[in-house]
Amino acid sequence: MTYEYEFRDWDALAGQSLAGEIVRRDDARAVLAAPDEELLAQLAAAYRVRRHHWQNRVRLHFLLNAQSGHCPEDCHYCSQSAISTAEIAKYPLLAREKILAAAERAASVKAGTFCLVISGRTPGERVFQKVLDAVRAIRSTYDLRVCACLGLLSEEQACRLRDAGVTQVNHNLNTSERFHAEVCSTHTFDDRRLTVEHVRAAGLKTCSGGIVGMGESHDDIIDLALSLRALEVRSVPLNFLIPIAGTPFADRAALDPRRCLRILCLFRLLLPSQELRIAGGREVHLRSMQVMGLYPANSIFIGDYLTTPGQAARDDLEMIRDAGFVLEAPDGSPLTGDPLEGITETVTA
Repeated sequence: MTYEYEFRDWDALAGQSLAGEIVRRDDARAVLAAPDEELLAQLAAAYRVRRHHWQNRVRLHFLLNAQSGHCPEDCHYCSQSAISTAEIAKYPLLAREKILAAAERAASVKAGTFCLVISGRTPGERVFQKVLDAVRAIRSTYDLRVCACLGLLSEEQACRLRDAGVTQVNHNLNTSERFHAEVCSTHTFDDRRLTVEHVRAAGLKTCSGGIVGMGESHDDIIDLALSLRALEVRSVPLNFLIPIAGTPFADRAALDPRRCLRILCLFRLLLPSQELRIAGGREVHLRSMQVMGLYPANSIFIGDYLTTPGQAARDDLEMIRDAGFVLEAPDGSPLTGDPLEGITETVTA
């Protein structure tokens, strides 16, 4: 479905967002349908909201794919799914020493949050115990928040993660409730929503976002953001689909840098106080315009993603510094000094 664009006062929409009003659907559609000449005005409006809540700080997250492949689910975007023929590394849960070595690298590139991710529908007890042991070791050794992404979880599992020192749990809704059946058939949108509710009930910070570029409509993107708002999710990673050979979505290529930026602007207007993270696909789809994404978003992953590489950590830190942003420490305070100080890596983190 296409929408006929009518001019909007983007600064007025920013004011509504700051006042706690939900942007009307027609206005949200206009954000996504606006012509390119409106983009700078949209970014300025989104930055007004972002700066009010997050000043000029940028949060860094470091992701470790601690268990890869062999997943029984059929998520069509994922190279680790049961129906994927993508050539990726497949391995069981990494030893604790390797997980700790990754946490050390996260700290060395000035990340505030270490994201521990495992493949699979839900962790078995043996793997879950090893994850808990690794979390305790990380928290006792490094000044890092720990985010766990372990698949579908019960409230009891979420409580055990909390007690081990996990500060937030990620479980993405991925897309709208309407479009979910086009993405996956082995679990439902409600399954995902229930896990987010279990995390919140356990008193953990909720982290949930989605993937755009899978063939969804404007309204699906809006509905995803509204679902996240209704769940009071506090941290929102937004992924831009990387079409991976061997997956059912290998031929989907509906994104360009300007569309990605408009989507980020919409999410900031609909989710004004949430941490908004530019996640997978940042380097692929934003390309030379990556830094523009930091005007609506206040967080990025530094280093690699699950099965795709990111750009060099030094390049990310240089981009943040050159744009006048500052890194955020794990306690939320701004880090002083040159973010490149002590950084020697010239490859991905």
